[in-house]
Amino acid sequence: MQNLKCGGCANTIVTQLSKLDGITDVTVNNDTDEVSFNTDSETTIETVTNKLSDLGYPIAGGANSLPKKAKSFVSCAVGRMTK
Repeated sequence: MQNLKCGGCANTIVTQLSKLDGITDVTVNNDTDEVSFNTDSETTIETVTNKLSDLGYPIAGGANSLPKKAKSFVSCAVGRMTK
């Protein structure tokens, strides 16, 4: 995953992904820039990928435009405030 910077980012990702239907046990590893979760369908994986990108955290190798980088800073700040 790209743009993962700190615990604020991780908090936002865990909070937002946990709201999606069929997603459980969300964890974020800041050291390896990885997100893991349990899901009950392949369709949900695409939904998670899209949600991460919308939050500013595209998957590794995906397009990482300036607007996505900016979104990640906002997501990070929100995550820091809601800890």
